[in-house]
Amino acid sequence: MNPVILNLQLALHSRTLDRAALLLRASVSVKHPIQGSLAFSNERQYRTMPTHGIGKYKHLLPKEAPKKKKERQQMKQIKTATDAEYGTLNVKVSGYALPTKSTEVMVMPEQGTKMYVDAILKTHERIVQFSQLNVTLCPIFMEVMLKNQPEGVQLSVKPHTEADYQARFKARPELEGLMAQIT
Repeated sequence: MNPVILNLQLALHSRTLDRAALLLRASVSVKHPIQGSLAFSNERQYRTMPTHGIGKYKHLLPKEAPKKKKERQQMKQIKTATDAEYGTLNVKVSGYALPTKSTEVMVMPEQGTKMYVDAILKTHERIVQFSQLNVTLCPIFMEVMLKNQPEGVQLSVKPHTEADYQARFKARPELEGLMAQIT
């Protein structure tokens, strides 16, 4: 074969291969590849495709009512005792466990005047309120409570008063002073 023709054929084949490679690169960067084709690319094709709400769940939750401003808590009417029922009773249980209130025990040595902390007593207190407790069931209830009372736990039962209700709230003397100035 003639070397000139051979060079032309090689040049033609190399040009054809270059065009094929260029077309192959162009088809790989197509945004929506044809299903079943092997298209390899560094681009993430899912970034341009919409998700159509995949993963959204808020529409499945029930609609919440708008939050209302918290109203000031009103004291319930204190029920008085009758012949058949006790009124509202407060049962207070307190002991040295689950700390909510700390008390420091200070000790002064025999010689000297400086006091030091000997112990910290942590007192837990809960008040359970009973309303309209039947007179026949109250002694049984008290007997069960006293027999099952652990050591170190105090139990007291007394009628509920308005002072007990007010003791639940934190005292704010600066606010009370401002309220007194307004009225």
